[in-house]
Amino acid sequence: MTETQPAPARDDPGRAVPAIELAGVEKAYHAYGETVAAVRGVDLAIAQGEFFSLLGPSGCGKTTTMRVVAGFEEPTAGRVHLHGQDVTGVPPNRRDVNMVFQSYALFPHMNVFENVAFGLRRRGVPKAEIAKRAGEMLDIVDLAGRERRRPAELSGGQQQRVALARALVNRPRALLLDEPLGALDLKLRQAMQVELKRIQREVGITFVYVTHDQGEALTMSDRIAVMNDGLIEQLGTPREIYEHPATRFVAGFIGTSNLLGGEVAEAGGGSAVLLHGPDGRIEVPVRDGVRVAAGERLELTVRPEKIGIGLDKPGDDVCGVRGTVTEVVYLGTSTNYNITTSAGADVVVFLQNATSADDIAVRGDDVWLSWDPRHSYAIGAPQ
Repeated sequence: MTETQPAPARDDPGRAVPAIELAGVEKAYHAYGETVAAVRGVDLAIAQGEFFSLLGPSGCGKTTTMRVVAGFEEPTAGRVHLHGQDVTGVPPNRRDVNMVFQSYALFPHMNVFENVAFGLRRRGVPKAEIAKRAGEMLDIVDLAGRERRRPAELSGGQQQRVALARALVNRPRALLLDEPLGALDLKLRQAMQVELKRIQREVGITFVYVTHDQGEALTMSDRIAVMNDGLIEQLGTPREIYEHPATRFVAGFIGTSNLLGGEVAEAGGGSAVLLHGPDGRIEVPVRDGVRVAAGERLELTVRPEKIGIGLDKPGDDVCGVRGTVTEVVYLGTSTNYNITTSAGADVVVFLQNATSADDIAVRGDDVWLSWDPRHSYAIGAPQ
């Protein structure tokens, strides 16, 4: 077997073969006499037909991971499998994947149809088949009737859809998208998120999407891998990652999260009671693997939209923390309250303006914060 030929598929009849699988993938660069680890021991399996996102801040290794899948980067260690075949060392043009970048790279001298049909013509596909497949793909991306327009005559969102159609018309088994909506304005970006998910459902192809935008990942993904410093911090569905962040980094990076700490007063039965400030009481479920004992400190997270605000101390059936309002920001559909608790923690609360236009509290008010214990989530002791 030569280096440019994919290895045979692995025989494991008891296991569904992933569309993309990374096993112990590492990627290091050497610069100015130093070794920089961009990706560090990533293990990942992406199912056929899944919309999968690699999410994280700049420099976390997500784009490098995607480039390793595409074949533009060779891993320093580990293996890459596409549909059960080992493609480590196989060049990009021999991997059955296509890639869409933030810059659409459309041919300005070609019209929409010619841009979409370009790859098919290069492969020698018959003319009638080109017309059929390109036309079907333009229907899917909602560009039928614009075949004769040049890229300069299209909006940013339309250009993005042309780039998608050009990548998908070749019927790759997986499509890799590297921050493709980053150049669009907010409203168009939000509209394109819905369009991308619709297109992915219609074509049934595995999408791997790289982004630093949490909203994009939560909106479109079946599963998300949150990356930080070359490692996967958490892998799960959007709901799992948002509601149950596994680490302090994930809790802080995904949406807005309040991190609170306190001394454990009671522990047992899968929950713990924390003391927060002189009169605050927080009950939190404790997941398997987190060791909790009375007298220790524990850190937890609770989302801003889960918290209520009142003037009276809540009962013992809910979590209750006292604090002072430091800022009130009216946002139309909701009002955001910044509150400093009696233990000195900064808390953000989002309240929907569903029943009244009046503020529940104003800056300087002493208030009580309360929430259902089920919405507390322990993430271990503070580091």
